[in-house]
Amino acid sequence: MTTAEVPSSGTQTIASTRQVTVLLVDDQFIVSEAVRRMLSEESDIQFHYCRDPTEAIEYANAVSPTVILQDLEMPELDGLTLIKFFRANPSTHEIPLIVLSTKEEPTVKAEAFSIGANDYMVKLPDRLEMVARVRYHSKGYIAQLERNEAYRKLAESEKQLAEEVGEAAKYVRSLLPDPIRLGPMRVDWRFLPSTQLGGDSFGYYWLDEDHFAIYLLDVSGHGVGASLLSVSALNVLRSQTLPNTDLKDPGQVLRGLNNAFSEELHNNKYFTIWYGVFCKSTRELRWSGGGHPPALLFNGSQREESRLTQLKSCGPMIGIMPDVPYISQSVVLEPTAKLYVFSDGVYEIRQVDGEVWQFDEFVNYLCAAPVDAPVMDQLLIHIRDLQGSEQLDDDFSMMEIDW
Repeated sequence: MTTAEVPSSGTQTIASTRQVTVLLVDDQFIVSEAVRRMLSEESDIQFHYCRDPTEAIEYANAVSPTVILQDLEMPELDGLTLIKFFRANPSTHEIPLIVLSTKEEPTVKAEAFSIGANDYMVKLPDRLEMVARVRYHSKGYIAQLERNEAYRKLAESEKQLAEEVGEAAKYVRSLLPDPIRLGPMRVDWRFLPSTQLGGDSFGYYWLDEDHFAIYLLDVSGHGVGASLLSVSALNVLRSQTLPNTDLKDPGQVLRGLNNAFSEELHNNKYFTIWYGVFCKSTRELRWSGGGHPPALLFNGSQREESRLTQLKSCGPMIGIMPDVPYISQSVVLEPTAKLYVFSDGVYEIRQVDGEVWQFDEFVNYLCAAPVDAPVMDQLLIHIRDLQGSEQLDDDFSMMEIDW
């Protein structure tokens, strides 16, 4: 056991050492010496003594005890008042406090407990009892400190992770193209990431003066791995670097992606994709898909007479099976065509009652929307109402292409 009568600038706190540290506050030096001798055989217990109760708070702040032994009868300051001071002081608010008294008085004992004392002993107790109570209260307090420290570190880690995820989400968003608001073909989109870093990404651009590419992909799972794979695939498509691939042929593009992004090389992750190419001169839209929800085409000579066609994905998910063919399909767009391309996060919504909103219900919702209504914004409001929360469980990614 080590002992000290005054605070030392080199004293380490319990938060770093987790050592049993006793602080005795008693105006009688003879009591201090008796307690010191009781604890002297305990090599892991550090003992501190404060004779002046008016200095007890400052002393406790300096030595960070794991248990306080305190006399009730002191001339400079009433012991019950000192208990209140200890409990009002933030750094000693939760430290176990054992009251020492010369006699057993039920009313005094009851009052001491009511204002924050943890234990009561008639001084001086047997050595074994003293050591046992010191260890018992210190053990509980140390466990509480360690638990609080673990919670603090966890909160810091979660905050740092949330900040990093937020930065990553900003980066992913920065890769997305600007909406096209002018001209005969307008493109708009909505992207709302989930609570976790997701794997959705999409894009569109002119391959040449006559061909316009549109695509949206969704990587399996969430987190950094899914996002990295999504960005990698996005960059390959943006840079148009798939070898031996005609980018105007959707089937060839998906076959090239499937060969380049085998799940064995990407931590067993795969992705779904819908890829289409619009030819301006013929108004033909060619598309192919790998395990992705069908794009929805509202096609007609007049907006009020548009017919819904599901442009389904017929191929497997990208990265699952090597060397499989992906078939291109085509449709001719009429004057008022409108196309929606999206991820499953726009309709796989777990509702408040536990049921999942089905794809057919999502399609019916789009079909019932008024002509030229802001469908994507209304859909976001609707699905938030369905699940009873502003934050979605999966990425919400949706493009609207209006001819």
